Amino acid sequence: MKALVLHGVDDLRLEEVETPSPGPGEALIKVKAAGICGSDVPRVNAGAAHFYPIILGHEFSGIIEGLGEDCQEYGLKVGQHATAAPLIPCMRCADCQKGDYSLCRHYSFIGSRVNGAFAEYVTVPARNVVPLDPSIPFVDGALFEPSTVALHGVWGCGFRGGEDVAVLGFGTIGYFTAQWARLLGAKRLAVFDISEERLELARQIGADKAFNSSVNGTPEEALEFTKGSGYGYVFETAGQNNAMSLAFELAGNKATVCFVGTASKDLNFGWKLFEKLNRKEFWLSGSWMSYSPPFPGREWTMTNEYLANGRLVLDKSLLFKTFPLEDGAKAFRLFKQRGAVKGKIMLLND
Repeated sequence: MKALVLHGVDDLRLEEVETPSPGPGEALIKVKAAGICGSDVPRVNAGAAHFYPIILGHEFSGIIEGLGEDCQEYGLKVGQHATAAPLIPCMRCADCQKGDYSLCRHYSFIGSRVNGAFAEYVTVPARNVVPLDPSIPFVDGALFEPSTVALHGVWGCGFRGGEDVAVLGFGTIGYFTAQWARLLGAKRLAVFDISEERLELARQIGADKAFNSSVNGTPEEALEFTKGSGYGYVFETAGQNNAMSLAFELAGNKATVCFVGTASKDLNFGWKLFEKLNRKEFWLSGSWMSYSPPFPGREWTMTNEYLANGRLVLDKSLLFKTFPLEDGAKAFRLFKQRGAVKGKIMLLND
């Protein structure tokens, strides 16, 4: 089969490699669409891969091509359209036994610790496979994982409807976080980003207010929107210092602030800003990955259901470009050009 094999920093090669065979408890998926995640970019362009050579890719969908032994309990069939959860938890540690699979300390991960879906075929544990509703296109199926990350963050902080919600950062995770907050009962939804194109998309999917956070005076204007009381829930999805600082400004008294985004640089909080956590008595929480019992969890089943019935909307503008698998290296070069990538990039197989 053809695969994009990463051999080193900026050394991504299309190669002919052996097609994997599903072992006991495994499924073989013929990959039709695989998304480039933000975490894949430093693995290719900045030496952040765990080892070389490696086939990346953990956001994907395709067709079940084969099943190994001992798969009967999962109800899978050859020919089904499917996606798969990329986390491979040990299922034995104390965290796994409590259903906190994201916190497993002995996990593996498709596309970073074992070979992934930037290839024509990928093998995955059968318990990770999520059959797709037939109405869901493959490109949409490859977006399940970011949707589940967003939903895990919303649920994980104890979200309840009836409060004003702020979503900071409107990339793929922010896009889904905003939709889930709206679907689960947000009183009003405000989105913050520095891109006018993204803010326009936020308005299209139902945001009550869209603020350009690069404009001076935004915190004052944003707080005025809540009549000065602040937001009941603030979700930071960009992993950026400015956005994380803004979250402390926007939080209301007794609010909940959830950091879904992952920072890649040191964070700096002046003491006056950090003291707002005390003075407002807001709850600060983090969210990691996207799993709950029974594995892989309701985040995955609910994404499947809501995409199929049209309540969860995937706007066409969310998809920036598609490339055939063989042009994957070209796709990654786009990320070296500041501002060149304005949405999700997918690698497609015929």
